[in-house]
Amino acid sequence: MGSLLPSAGSYKGRMITPTRRDLVVAALTASVCLGLFGFVGQDRLAASVPAPKPVMGSMAFDWEKLAVKPSKVGAYRKVCQAPTATLDELECHITTLNPGQAAHPPHQHADEELLIVKEGTVEALVAGDWVKLGPGSVIFQAANIDHAIRNAGEAPATYHVIKWNSPGMLAKRDAAKAAAKAAAK
Repeated sequence: MGSLLPSAGSYKGRMITPTRRDLVVAALTASVCLGLFGFVGQDRLAASVPAPKPVMGSMAFDWEKLAVKPSKVGAYRKVCQAPTATLDELECHITTLNPGQAAHPPHQHADEELLIVKEGTVEALVAGDWVKLGPGSVIFQAANIDHAIRNAGEAPATYHVIKWNSPGMLAKRDAAKAAAKAAAK
């Protein structure tokens, strides 16, 4: 029985002309392949860009249920860190400092923060001056001003920290970090 296909020698000297069907099949195959490459690329892109956090709604946080994480200077309780309907991010945490300990050396950042002393005695660096405060006191730390806090009493001191990032602040911060990183290379 002979082959249904012409022999290789029968094409010698002739140009193969694709049929309309050949062109349609080739176009469909190319479209599917390119679509798959695009789909795979989107997965890689999605994997490298974190999904936005859901907007935080009204919530209540029970002191007794907050996880306590010991630190070198005392303890830490994270309350929340998420976007809200009007902020890029709202963060709240509670720090307990052992006597004589400081949370960190004086520093500054673009976000503002409010500290509320729950118990104990603290000294806070506010606008260049150290201020001694007790329970119920409130400290506002303005953006881009050096600030710090330390336990100035004989017992542990606990305070709440509330920080917020207005719309666009996180994007500006991330862009500044990326620019600094690129400049360092």
